[in-house]
Amino acid sequence: MEHTIHQYKNNGYNMVLDIASGSIHVVDDLVYDMIAAFESTEKEALISDMLARYGGQAGIDETEIREAYDDICELRDTGKLFSHDAYREMVIDFKKRQTVVKALCLHIAHDCNLACRYCFAEEGEYHGRRALMSFEVGKAALDFLMDHSGNRRNLEVDFFGGEPTLNFEVVKQLVAYGREQEKLRNKNFRFTLTTNGVLLNDEIMEFCNREMANVVLSIDGRKEVNDFMRPFRGGQGSYDRIVPKFQKFADSRNQEKYYVRGTFTHYNLDFAEDVLHLADLGFKQISVEPVVAPPEADYAIREEDVPKICAEYDRLAAEMIRRKKEGKAFNFFHFMIDLSGGPCVYKRLSGCGSGTEYLAVTPWGDLYPCHQFVGQEEFILGNVYDGIQKEEICEKFKLCNVYAKESCRDCFARFYCSGGCAANAWNFSKDINGAYEIGCELQKKRVECALMIKAAEAEM
Repeated sequence: MEHTIHQYKNNGYNMVLDIASGSIHVVDDLVYDMIAAFESTEKEALISDMLARYGGQAGIDETEIREAYDDICELRDTGKLFSHDAYREMVIDFKKRQTVVKALCLHIAHDCNLACRYCFAEEGEYHGRRALMSFEVGKAALDFLMDHSGNRRNLEVDFFGGEPTLNFEVVKQLVAYGREQEKLRNKNFRFTLTTNGVLLNDEIMEFCNREMANVVLSIDGRKEVNDFMRPFRGGQGSYDRIVPKFQKFADSRNQEKYYVRGTFTHYNLDFAEDVLHLADLGFKQISVEPVVAPPEADYAIREEDVPKICAEYDRLAAEMIRRKKEGKAFNFFHFMIDLSGGPCVYKRLSGCGSGTEYLAVTPWGDLYPCHQFVGQEEFILGNVYDGIQKEEICEKFKLCNVYAKESCRDCFARFYCSGGCAANAWNFSKDINGAYEIGCELQKKRVECALMIKAAEAEM
């Protein structure tokens, strides 16, 4: 049977999500219980059950219960409750959909000046050799993007690593080339940069403030947490070196258009403390995300960690509401949900566009479906000079969608996570349409917290 609603209680709120329409209802205990039994119980039996359970409480009588029943019927009839998933039967031919390349992740440096314990790039090397991207390769990558972007005007390029500031002259040259080409080819580049902050200086900050639409600043939170997981190669911690620079950088961007981004592991399951520590340092845009690691890694998140992590998300959500009421609000990336209508149907069903609309480029110009596949030879798609040579791989990614994934079809969060990360699915199930189950559980909890926060904000 198709699940059409999701009900849960969080932070004192009774939440009801109509999955297909996205309608969210905050209800009292009576209506919450009525909705739970509505589809499986005849009207008079349901009213009788509710009368036995709630009759006499706070003025609840049969009239009140019948009115509540009628209200539920009205919500159902207007498509806001128990609505049918129209996409499920629609013949959405993902094979035929026209895709263009919209975004590139440029691995400007396969090298790093830190030795983070959980780095999937192995100190920036990505299972290969240290290398810096040349201007020529980067220029060919931007040309490839423009040539394969069709009529799309807005294009995104993320300077990534390793550590991109190790090759900052080439970053500057590529931005200059992109700005020159914008006018000639009627394109608009949105450049972003991800950095560990070690080499940040006034020149780099000023350049980024002029040219980068967003910057991601990598830090894990509290000093002891950050320094354990993100040391220099000699073992020294990086916290004291980067925090003042990040604070200055965030302030110089008016606390907008950046994220401090951390990773939590088995060693700091109390990661809400790290989020709040970053907020106490003055940061307003924060993302702290669960590590994705092979099960044998000592820092990997385990199945038995999930209840503790979910409790931390609840605690963080409640604290964010409290701080917002006190005028100390900050954004937490994983709790940010757009309820105003959301993206197009393809985006809702198939996610980030890796392997089709979003590609990664190595320092020597090879193309991969995304940065997390770099170094896995079976996923090389082609190169920036000759273009895509393995269309069959792209076709597989094009077919990635929530109805192709067994575990997604009836999941209440499917239209929010869009099927999750293909790289995580591949790493844990060897199938890009598979699932990373721990990741799914945490994603569902984050969606629940995010919707509850929206309900609380509506009351402020």
